[in-house]
Amino acid sequence: METHANAVTVDNPYGLGALWASGDPIARGVLIILLLMSLISWYIILTKLWDQRKLRRASRVVEKQFWTAPSLKDGVERLPKNDDFRGIAEDGLRAASHHDGRLTDRIDLHEWITMSLQRSVEQVNGKLQGGLSFLATVGSVSPFVGLFGTVWGILNALVSIGIAGQASIDRVAGPVGEALIMTALGLAVAVPAVMGYNWLLSRNRSLQEALRNFASDLHAYLVGGARVGGNDMGGTRPAAAPAAALRK
Repeated sequence: METHANAVTVDNPYGLGALWASGDPIARGVLIILLLMSLISWYIILTKLWDQRKLRRASRVVEKQFWTAPSLKDGVERLPKNDDFRGIAEDGLRAASHHDGRLTDRIDLHEWITMSLQRSVEQVNGKLQGGLSFLATVGSVSPFVGLFGTVWGILNALVSIGIAGQASIDRVAGPVGEALIMTALGLAVAVPAVMGYNWLLSRNRSLQEALRNFASDLHAYLVGGARVGGNDMGGTRPAAAPAAALRK
């Protein structure tokens, strides 16, 4: 006589779907907040990675196109429009060619170009840093948001048990386990945000160093007529253009 075991599939009545269906407005609000935090965090991470990739590619184009041009003006024309490095070069050229008037005659050319290039580099750095503060905020706040949802769910479960007057294991374990989902969701939102923040921050440092080096080389060329900086992005180092090119 053969004995066959019948497999019985039991649906989990305390999953995420049940949490949304049976949750009150506060519990649903916590879920919505965590979902929005996660979506915005991933959007920032992906868009910042794209911007960094674009800027890193532009730094290689600068070494191949800008510094091999016969003059700075020609080098600017070789760079793509809306390029950050082109914007810095244009600001430097504009500062060098408009150093006149009663407001600027008290500042020498060296300081005038330095201030212009510094402002231009800081604008690009501001764009690189944009959104990172939100990732840091999500990484530190979302676990507490999830913990608040857990505490709220446990409180409601205990109130329901007290009203019913029964404290059996099914009445305690189910609602408490359902409430703990909130904590897990908070951690699931926080971990990618913190990792993305640290990763983007480390990548920004190398890009900011490339921007500073480019601005220093450009400043040296505008003031002294020769490029004195090196290249930290892996490209070949071109020879400096003649000083006479500055006057073209």
